[in-house]
Amino acid sequence: MTHRPDKIHVADDSFDATRFRVAGPGNAEHETLVFLHGVGMRLEFWEPQLARFSPHYRCIAYDMLGHGKSPLPPPVPCLSDYSAQFAALMTHLRAGPVTLIGHSMGALIALDAALRYPQHVRRLVVMNGVYDRTRGQKDAIARRVATLDGTVPDWSATLDRWFGNEQTPETEDKRAVLLALLNTIQPEGYARTYRLFATADAVCKGQLSTLSMPALFLTGALDPNSTPAMSEAMARDSANGTVRILAGERHMMSFVHPASTDLAIQDFLNDTPCPV
Repeated sequence: MTHRPDKIHVADDSFDATRFRVAGPGNAEHETLVFLHGVGMRLEFWEPQLARFSPHYRCIAYDMLGHGKSPLPPPVPCLSDYSAQFAALMTHLRAGPVTLIGHSMGALIALDAALRYPQHVRRLVVMNGVYDRTRGQKDAIARRVATLDGTVPDWSATLDRWFGNEQTPETEDKRAVLLALLNTIQPEGYARTYRLFATADAVCKGQLSTLSMPALFLTGALDPNSTPAMSEAMARDSANGTVRILAGERHMMSFVHPASTDLAIQDFLNDTPCPV
């Protein structure tokens, strides 16, 4: 007899002004996956993963500070402001310990949250994360920060970095969706968060050996900013880290080509089973 997944229940709500979505089977307790997007995005970025994993996992996605419908971070924020948002939401939802999956800026927050609140994090997926940027990489992002002026930016260069020369009907549709998400930003929230993103890659350096949970460092072979070398270094510096590099993929791989990313996440979940 073929197993049929439970009926999926999806609910949107807010807590302490943080907008979140919960999707998953509704008839029993299931393991929880929490998804945290990158700068300029919002929880809808994770729709491919919510569709893929919610039949068998309780999935939570939320808008980070300064994004979507969540409140602004402080004028000069720290990673701890964003990881405190995660911890407060997990306490409210009585969700934990969870598998925390963060993309780009969300990956930095996920690392910080796992270090500060290990009681809330069972496993960690650091996706397209940045770590110990080179001088050239620091200079490049500093130039991008210098263009922020409190308005919605021209996203052309950003989308070109994300998509490269790939032009197919599918990727053009995905590009249009991402552009629509970018155009819904809170300009001030985006600016505050991006300024932090530009410098926060060094915050966790020297601390990863204290991570107690299994951690997957996942990126695309063609990601020029969250490079394979960065993921390899994070895995090497971590106490219980593994690395996986997806051939042919770029920074927004989980949204543009979700199948390979989802498979990598599922393999990690299977290889690191939770205690019964």
